[in-house]
Formats: sequence, C-alpha cells, structure tokens
Amino acid sequence: MTLHLTNHRAGFGDGLTSITRYDEAEDNTGIAMGVLKLKAGEAYEIETEEETAWLLMEGTVIATVGNETTRLSRASLFDESSSAVHVAAGERVRFEADGPAEFTVYSVANRRRFAPRVFTPDDVPNEHRGKGQVGDACYRFVRTIFDGSTSDGAAKLVLGEVVTMPGRWSSYPPHHHPQPEIYHYRFTKPQGYGHAELGDQVLKVKQYDTVKIFDGNDHAQCAAPGYGMYYSWVIRHLPDNPYTVPDFTEEHTWTQDPNAEIWLPEDLKGNGS
Repeated sequence: MTLHLTNHRAGFGDGLTSITRYDEAEDNTGIAMGVLKLKAGEAYEIETEEETAWLLMEGTVIATVGNETTRLSRASLFDESSSAVHVAAGERVRFEADGPAEFTVYSVANRRRFAPRVFTPDDVPNEHRGKGQVGDACYRFVRTIFDGSTSDGAAKLVLGEVVTMPGRWSSYPPHHHPQPEIYHYRFTKPQGYGHAELGDQVLKVKQYDTVKIFDGNDHAQCAAPGYGMYYSWVIRHLPDNPYTVPDFTEEHTWTQDPNAEIWLPEDLKGNGS
C-alpha cells in the first residue's frame, strides 16, 4: 500500500531522506515530502527549483533567506509552537545548525514567484480546538503555519501541525476535502501509536509514519491512551480550487455543538470523569 508509508519507523539518517515525491506513478499527492537532518556545525544551502517549506522539528539553526537571517529554535514538538521557512522557486536558503537539527521538508511543482516568509512561534498561534466539545474528547492543539488567508496567492502549499492529547481524537468531526494532503506522525514515546481513518479504512500509525489523504476520504484521528500524538499536515491547492475549510461529514456535525447532549452512565455525570 502506498497510502500508509511505514518504512522509516527506525528513524532517519543524516542528510535529506525522501518520503514522497510530487511525480509518483501511484497515489500521487503532487507533494514531495522528506526529512532533513543536520549535524552540529553543519550547513545546508540550496537554491530552490520549486515552492518549498522547511518545518523545524528539533534543534537550533541560523536560517538565511535572501538577505535576512533569523535564529530558529525548538526543543519540543508538543510544548512549543512552530518555526518554518516558506519560499518560492529560485530562492537561495541556507541553514547553519548550532547542534543536531531536524526539519521536515515539503515542496510542490510551482515556479510562480512570491516573497519568502520565515515563521517563528510568535507568528503561529497554538489554537486550543475542541475544548468543551463532546466532553473534551477531541480537545487538541492546532497550529496553522500558513494557508490561503496568510500566504501569497501564488503559493500552492498549506502547512500546519496538530497535537492530539493522549487517548483523545483530532481532525474531528470526520471531514474531507478534494485537495490532497499528507500527515506525518511523531509520538511522545517511541512506542506510541494511534489510529488514522481513511474513509472506512483504519490504519495503525506509529512513530515516523506518513499517510496520504485523497478526495472523499474522511480522516479523523485518535491517539492511544498514554501517548501524545503529533502530526504535521500539508495540503496542495488545486487549480481553481484552493483549500479553505474542510467539509464535515453531516451525520457527525452535531458533536460540534458545545451544548450537545452526550450519553454517560448516571454515576459518572457531573464528576468530570
């Protein structure tokens, strides 16, 4: 199966590891995704051939984009918001690692020009979504780094992160959209796991897994008890059909009402259980 990519569960080596390409023969999202790992003191420099975004997963780097230099640092995916760089084709980007550093990298075949952006945690709200909804069962953090409302109209990528609390749900109610998407997973412990829905199919996702999501597939997620689940999400705008908001599956939209009546046994009502 090329929808659920599991061949990197042992982790990633130094340098750039490709996970998906934007020209794959089967189940092609049109998005290239990979992981870039730098050693302490190592520099990485590139002149981009397509629209590209780097999302800092861990470490401290000096990022130089054009004539601007920014120090980016992250110690925890779970406790800190996002730092990222987003550029068009033809931009020169350089990273110098203060210590070991890791990025996830996303690109799409787009040569239209737009101004580069560097995002720090101050630019990316850590949105507390789902609080008070269905007994907090889908309370999670959502970080939209950039989308159609904040990036240039020439850009084709949308990028963000979700942190799912242990034993809870995210990307809920179940929803779908025609634009292709990729999720990439990390957990608070290496043995952590969760479940990812692709329509009626349920996948058991583990550390470093990646899942491709296509039109019409509802994709709600849940984390196993005891394990926080992180995933980055990247979406590609379609020609004349950019991503804006998802379509929620109608039969489950009632759960969005904070006053919805949720069944609990009588002896559990009102005690916070």
